[in-house]
Amino acid sequence: MNADINLMNTRTFHPVRVNGDALHALARWLKVNGSRQIRQTPDWRSVMSERYPVGLFTEDEVRALCELMRN
Repeated sequence: MNADINLMNTRTFHPVRVNGDALHALARWLKVNGSRQIRQTPDWRSVMSERYPVGLFTEDEVRALCELMRN
């Protein structure tokens, strides 16, 4: 039963092959949109209000956390 085939030496290929045009399109999109978060300074107060339930932090704690994230 195929005793001469060594499965350790067989190579399998990834099921998805990357199209060169698709890769270039992705690179162009990342060049335009990829560093948007770095260029724009986030509003930490809105980030906190989206992620955490209201009342979890006091106003003083929110202010202190925003200062920490800003620096």
